[in-house]
Amino acid sequence: MSAAAQLGLTSEEAEARLEQYGPNNPTPLKGSSAVLEFLRLFFHPLVLILLIAAGVSIFLGEVTDAGIIIAIVGLSNTLDFLQSHKSQKAMEQLRQRVASTATVLRDGKWQELRTAGIVPGDAVRLSAGDLVPADARLVESRDLFVQQAALTGESLPVEKQARSEEASTKPDAENMVFLGTSVVSGTAQAVVVATGAGTAFGNIALRLAQRPEQTAFDRGLKDFSLLLTRTVLFLVMFLVIVSMVRHQEPLQSLLFAVALAVGLTPEFLPMIVSVTLSKGARAMAQKKVIVKHLSAIQNFGGIDVFCSDKTGTLTSGDMKLDQSVDALGKPSQRAFSMGYGNSKFQTGIRSPLDAAIMERPAPEEAAFYKKCDEIPYDFERRRLSIVVERDSRRFLITKGAPEGILARSASYESEGRTAPLDAAALVQCRATCDGFSRQGFRVLAVAYREVDTRAGYTADDEQDLTLAGFLAFSDPPLPDAAEALATLRREGVQVKIITGDGDLVTAHVCRLVGLDPGKIVLGDELEGMTDAALGHVAEESTVFARVSPAQKNRILLALKHRGHVVGFMGDGINDAPSLHAADVGISVSSAVDVAREAADIILVEPGLNVLADGIIEGRKAFGNVMKYLLMGTSSNFGTMFSMAGAATFLPFLPMLPTQILLNNFLYDLSQVTIPTDNVDDDFLKKPRQWDIGLIRNFMVFIGPISSIFDFLTFYVLLRVFHADQLFFHTGWFIESLATQTLVIFVIRTVRNPLRSRPSRPLILTTLLIVAAGVLLPFTRLGGILGFVPLPGSFFAYLAAATVVYLLLVEFGKRALMAKIGKPR
Repeated sequence: MSAAAQLGLTSEEAEARLEQYGPNNPTPLKGSSAVLEFLRLFFHPLVLILLIAAGVSIFLGEVTDAGIIIAIVGLSNTLDFLQSHKSQKAMEQLRQRVASTATVLRDGKWQELRTAGIVPGDAVRLSAGDLVPADARLVESRDLFVQQAALTGESLPVEKQARSEEASTKPDAENMVFLGTSVVSGTAQAVVVATGAGTAFGNIALRLAQRPEQTAFDRGLKDFSLLLTRTVLFLVMFLVIVSMVRHQEPLQSLLFAVALAVGLTPEFLPMIVSVTLSKGARAMAQKKVIVKHLSAIQNFGGIDVFCSDKTGTLTSGDMKLDQSVDALGKPSQRAFSMGYGNSKFQTGIRSPLDAAIMERPAPEEAAFYKKCDEIPYDFERRRLSIVVERDSRRFLITKGAPEGILARSASYESEGRTAPLDAAALVQCRATCDGFSRQGFRVLAVAYREVDTRAGYTADDEQDLTLAGFLAFSDPPLPDAAEALATLRREGVQVKIITGDGDLVTAHVCRLVGLDPGKIVLGDELEGMTDAALGHVAEESTVFARVSPAQKNRILLALKHRGHVVGFMGDGINDAPSLHAADVGISVSSAVDVAREAADIILVEPGLNVLADGIIEGRKAFGNVMKYLLMGTSSNFGTMFSMAGAATFLPFLPMLPTQILLNNFLYDLSQVTIPTDNVDDDFLKKPRQWDIGLIRNFMVFIGPISSIFDFLTFYVLLRVFHADQLFFHTGWFIESLATQTLVIFVIRTVRNPLRSRPSRPLILTTLLIVAAGVLLPFTRLGGILGFVPLPGSFFAYLAAATVVYLLLVEFGKRALMAKIGKPR
């Protein structure tokens, strides 16, 4: 029994320790109850001012006004909480489906458990591609190399070995592995000594947990918030001064200004965004796409450049060993026999090529090999070597990318004889390799040399090799790849292939799926390029071959700096930096832990069709969020502008503060079904990003159209109906609510509104809210709120004015929203 097995915990022991040490999270979220989450909504600055004003009203005997204010605030916050809480629960359920796991020894058997449940004393098993789930002391290790860059900043992997020393928190401790690092190669068993905030990573989590670079969606929300803040501050200051000078009622004037600020602020924006994006996340989950971060959905819709390796994206990734040949291309089992031994004994990254080799029956020769050492694979050398012993002789067997192995070879084998690898033979070997590549085969070279007996070997021993031959693997294109690529092109998304494979095989596969490779850019060509030059090349080129992980990262960053929203799909250890660098990192559920953890979106099943579906869902979500913003900033701004104007000449407040709050609440209530609305096909055909200029133009152009009809209503109320204060408040309340609510049917589409069908929930809520506003003055509640019944002639005017208003907004919208129909 291993040392790790002796220290494994039972479920009961683990449960007790979890209670003692808490979840294994270095930066735990401070959980709070639903009640606290709800109460937190009442600490919004504007809400606090309203509640304070309500308290003062009670003190002054205005109990009815105070009750109305408290009721409206309570209803608004309740609606906000219920919708947002439901969305958060749905997202948490989706995230749990792709939560990180680790191989843990519990109750005497190895199990896959979530990392959050790991406790000190647990025994864990590690292999290439795993994230280290906690700080742990090694008890067994074989050729273990760990990437510690997240902890120490070291760019190269470091070797770790099981030793008898005590556990240490120093990253350079050879017998320790730490949370936040990942296994590059080798295997190990270890015993957890610290979890969560008690880990070395936890001690520096505040320093390391820097805010990620803002996404396009985050930047858009920030710019929009700044625009609103400036507008609100100006209007509130103006109205406070005007109202106090004219009415000499400080509390009522202040409450009036605050109510207007609430009316101008789209306080339901976070809820609308959350509900819209979570609806998109649930729709994508039904198509086997799991979204880990909500904002990734909108960024998904904004993708205009999609980058990926060809394996598993254009091709199935299901490798099959097709041929084994000698150095000159003649059938030979020698390369397969040695390649099998290399794959059998390696403990590092087990690639699909290794799996294809191991599917074949074992050659007799491999049974006589005894492993002595291993030189792990890395992404710069692109090869892996093992040292085996047979009949008291040691051989180093190397398998990897042909160009690297050819450069290290001094001789070659063909038809049972060995000859020097001179210039002429090198040309023949390369021709053999290129011939396979042109036919779409992946090619590995296998070479060997006899080495002397010693304790260990390094990459420096990979020289003066004898080339045994080549292994050719088939990886057919996915049946739907060509159709999916055509769909992405129709949706305005460029597809770029960035691969470590050779240029010939990559070009062959691209042509099979209808993707013109054009001039293929090789990794070596990128070395001497400046970032500016790379940006131009990255935009103009479609295929990059033989690139290293660092070069892949540079390509993505260059595209982002050129203003593109970049999606990247990867599933390997070397893809993690690129998944972080992209606007949207995409991986598959079968990817290594490091890749799944770095990704924003996980595909339960690989393929490009689900990506196209996800992009459409992202554009739908963005389209519906934009509807709410354009509605709020145009009609709300117009109403507030009208308030400011009316306050300068009316002998009374144009609307009571409680009436303003109710108007705003009913208006927002009509908008909660926007996430269910249909989005025009024309809008979905191109990538979408924020356009603050368009929102600002809507606010300053469409808003005044609303104000024109407000002032017309003022004139009609005062001159035609000779309205007193109660009549005026009632008439303007109804007109304001009807126009700013019904205008959604115009603003929600760039088309003719009669040719774009809204969703049924949106139609229902909008018409019900207008009906409620019209009927309210005829109810007992209307009297309490300060409303009075109006004559039928007013409603005739209202119907005519509303129709004309909607027509004018339609004409204004066509000029402004033409821009939103253009890409980016």
